[in-house]
Amino acid sequence: MDTTAQAKPGFVERALNRIEVIGNKLPDPAMLFLISLIVVWILSWLMSGMSFADIDPRSGVPIVINNLLAGDAMATFLSQMVTIFTGFAPLGVVLVAMLGVGVADEAGYFNTSIKMTLSWTPKALMTPMVVLVGLVSHSAIDAGYVLVIPLGGIIFYAVGRHPIAGIAAAFAGVSGGFSANPLPGALDPLLQGFTQPAAQIIDPSVLVNPLGNYYFTAISSILIVALGWAITDWIIEPRLNRTTPVDEDAEKAEDMDSVSAVEKKAFVWSTLTLVAGLVALVLILLPEDSPMRDASGSLNSFQAPIMQSIVPLIFLLFLLPGVVFGYVTGKFRKSKDMVDAMTKAMNGMSYYIVMAFFCALFVYAFGQSNIGALLALKGAALLKALAFPGGVTIVGIVFLTAFVNLFVGSASAKWALLAPIFVPMLMQVGISPELTQAAYRVGDSSSNIITPLMPYFPLVVVYCQRYFKKTGIGTLTSIMIPYTVVFLVVWSIFLLVFWAIGIPLGLQAFYSYPPPAM
Repeated sequence: MDTTAQAKPGFVERALNRIEVIGNKLPDPAMLFLISLIVVWILSWLMSGMSFADIDPRSGVPIVINNLLAGDAMATFLSQMVTIFTGFAPLGVVLVAMLGVGVADEAGYFNTSIKMTLSWTPKALMTPMVVLVGLVSHSAIDAGYVLVIPLGGIIFYAVGRHPIAGIAAAFAGVSGGFSANPLPGALDPLLQGFTQPAAQIIDPSVLVNPLGNYYFTAISSILIVALGWAITDWIIEPRLNRTTPVDEDAEKAEDMDSVSAVEKKAFVWSTLTLVAGLVALVLILLPEDSPMRDASGSLNSFQAPIMQSIVPLIFLLFLLPGVVFGYVTGKFRKSKDMVDAMTKAMNGMSYYIVMAFFCALFVYAFGQSNIGALLALKGAALLKALAFPGGVTIVGIVFLTAFVNLFVGSASAKWALLAPIFVPMLMQVGISPELTQAAYRVGDSSSNIITPLMPYFPLVVVYCQRYFKKTGIGTLTSIMIPYTVVFLVVWSIFLLVFWAIGIPLGLQAFYSYPPPAM
C-alpha cells in the first residue's frame, strides 16, 4: 500500500482549478458570438416596446430600442450579411498584416533574429534581454511561444542558471507583456478596429488612430523589462533554487540550434533591407509637400495618407526582409515559394476568419439595436451617481479585464465583447476611447500568464517538465503569480501617472472625451 501522502492543493491552486473547469465549459468564442447575436435579437424584440428617459446623444431624443426580429430589419440583415462580414474592419487589418509577417516567419528571419540576439547577450543582462526579446516577438505571430520561451530555459541552463527561471522570464515577456512593445504591430490596428465602432455607438464622428496607444505601449516596454528583470532575479529564481531542483536527467543546453553562416549572411542582408526601407520612408515623409501628408502638411491627422497606411507599411516592412532572407538562405528559390509562405500564414488564420464572421454579425446587431447605447447611458449614469474619480474607474476596468481574461483567452474576442460596453459607457463620463483601450490592454496582458485557458499555457508546462518532471498547472501558476500581481499594480499606476503628467497615449490620442479644443 502506498502510504505517501500527497500535498493538499492550496487555496490559489484550488481556485485556479475551479476557474479552469468553469472556463472549459464556456462555448468556443465563435459560438459565443453566435449565442450573443441571438440574445441581442431576443432582447431587441422584448425591449422594443419599452420607453426610456435616457437621451440619445446622437439624436437628442429619448433612446429607442430597435426590434431586429421585425420583418424589414431581418430582411436588411440578410441582404447585407456579406458586406457586414467583408466590411468588418479588423478582418482586413489582420489578414493584410499577416501576409507580410507570414513570409518573414516562414523564411526563418524571426527565428534567426531571436537566436542571434540572445547569443550575443552578456550573462549579466540575460534576464532583461530574454524579457525584451519576448516583447518584440509579438510581431512574429506565435514565434514567442514556440521559440523564445523554450530558448529562455535553454540559455539560462547553458550559463549555469535555473532553466525554469529563464522560461518564466520569457513567458512574462511574451504573454504578460503582450501589450508592451517598442515596435508597432498588428495588434494595434486590430484593437482599434473594435474601439472605433464602439465609440461610434455614441458619436458617429469619432475616429481612433491605429497607433492611439503607441507611445504608452512603447514606453511600457521599458517598465515591463525592468519589472520582469527584478521579479525573475530577486523572487522567482531564488525560490526555484530552494524548492525546485533541476532533474538529473534534464535536457542539456546543447539542444539549442546554432545559427549557420548562411543564416548570418541572410540576417545581415535582410536587416539592411529593413533599415533601407525605414530610411526610404523617412525621406518620403520629410518634404513639406510629401504625398503622405494631408492638405495642411500634417503627418498626424486622420486624413494624412501615412496614417491610413499603417497596416500596408507593417505588411511591407515584414515582407521585404522576409523575402531577402528566404532567397539568400535558399528557402525561397522561386516566386511560388513566397506565395506558399503567404498561403501557410492564411491557413493559420482560418479559425480567426470563422470567428470574425460571427463577431461581425454580433457587432452589427449590437449597434443597430441600440442596446449598446442604452447600456452605455445606464452605466454612465451609475458611474456618475457613484462619483468615482476617473483614476478609480480606469483601474476598475484594468482589474475587471484581468478577471474576464481568466475565462476568455483571446484578446480580440474579449475586446469585441467588452468594447461596445466599456468604450461608450466611459465616453459618457468624459473618458476617451484611447484611454479605455489602454486600460483594457494592461488588464488583458497582466493575467495572460496565470490562466490555464490561454492556449499556450499547457505548452509552457511541458517546457518546464523538461527540467522538472513534476511541474503541473499549479506549479507554473505559482511561479507566474508574482509577475501578474506586480504587473497589474505597477502598470496600472504607470498608466495613471501617464495620465496625470499628460504624456500622449499615442498619435491623435486624448484622455478626455470630447477632446479639448485645439
